[in-house]
Amino acid sequence: MTDNFINRAIYNAWLCQIHGSKIEPVFADILIADGIIQQILPKNFENWLKNPQDQKPGWDAQGRIVTLPLINFHEHFYSRLAKGLPQLGPLDNFENVLKNLWWKLDWALDLEMVQASTQMGAWESIRHGVTYIFDHHASPNATCGSLRIIRDVLEKYGLRGVLCVETSDRNGDKLRDQALQENRSLIQKNEKNFKGMLGLHASFTISDETLTCAAKIIKETNSAIHIHLCEDKIDRLASVEKFGLPPTQRLERAGLLNERSIMAHGVHLIEPDYQAIKKSGAALAYNPDSNLNNSVGLPNFLQVPLSIPILVGTDGMNADIAGSLKQLFLLYRQSGASFEQAFNWIQKIYFDQLNFIKKYFDDFPSLQVGERADFIVWDYVPPTPLTSDNFWGHYRYGILEYPVCCVVQNGQFLMKNFVLIINNESDMKREIARHGRRLFEKLAE
Repeated sequence: MTDNFINRAIYNAWLCQIHGSKIEPVFADILIADGIIQQILPKNFENWLKNPQDQKPGWDAQGRIVTLPLINFHEHFYSRLAKGLPQLGPLDNFENVLKNLWWKLDWALDLEMVQASTQMGAWESIRHGVTYIFDHHASPNATCGSLRIIRDVLEKYGLRGVLCVETSDRNGDKLRDQALQENRSLIQKNEKNFKGMLGLHASFTISDETLTCAAKIIKETNSAIHIHLCEDKIDRLASVEKFGLPPTQRLERAGLLNERSIMAHGVHLIEPDYQAIKKSGAALAYNPDSNLNNSVGLPNFLQVPLSIPILVGTDGMNADIAGSLKQLFLLYRQSGASFEQAFNWIQKIYFDQLNFIKKYFDDFPSLQVGERADFIVWDYVPPTPLTSDNFWGHYRYGILEYPVCCVVQNGQFLMKNFVLIINNESDMKREIARHGRRLFEKLAE
């Protein structure tokens, strides 16, 4: 065994392995080399509690919990500089939030701002244990090359991503076509750590002609769409008024629903929508913090067919997927579900996410020997016995309530003992602030 092999060991950890549809915790030492879990050496937790002296080269987890990394299925890195911006109009309803904040902000972005926003989002993601990110980008005046910049920043910090740029008709044909081409280019690259989707804004800003163009690209590249679906009532009402059909039915008619597609939000869906989504195999990505912040309402969770995959995102509001999971649990309980139903739902979401991510990264691990060493360490030592039978009680009321202290991706620390493993962090923060000030001044003008 080489020194390098020993130095990449994690000792005294509760490793929460995936076995089928169950979590099987095992207290063990984890030996890693070349980005792969080489050995898992089970040991007796009670013996360690009595005699924790086990000093070896490597990192001592000291009884903490190790799980798979978190996944953000609906991000907006471009929103990260939107802190304390000047108010440019009323924000009294969702349409005005779009017109007076987000559509003015994304119009003002240049490629340097896109890079700064992505850096900020990447750091936030690592701090929250998120290493796989589905980003939905928008910078209409700086579309060409934007996905390459986002990709390069994520690669620099060791993250993996499924990226797209928003396509919409609200900025004219030229910028719409640039967005379609930017999406197509990344989809066709199909790299190991970066994949592409075809980003669409929302039905009420997309013409039938654009949907036809999108469907052609989807068919030619064997890809899928990432779209906002019925986030607010305006999407349904304006789609019917402008195009004669509700959003889901427009997508279905255009042939844009498939098992690799992401429908973000899905707040104002009704039974025909659910049946179309169910038939296609597409997934819904819920973003509870954003929905509450924008006061657009909440889905009727109990009406959603259990066969529809449910994913979790943050809509760019933050990178806290753990917080979103907690929020969804509480909202499900508040909707009238029993504790048993709520726990079953969180388990469903957990495994839906693992099944969906493998449609893009088939090497996403389950914490077994021979797999990628991608995992996070929570600053949580279980105070009561930990088994597969009571794991979800620990997960909801213990693990998710504690911060992530370490992030390991492909066998390398991205964060260790709460400290990001990056160079020149202070310089980069100054650079982010410089571009944020430029954005502020640009909007203020």
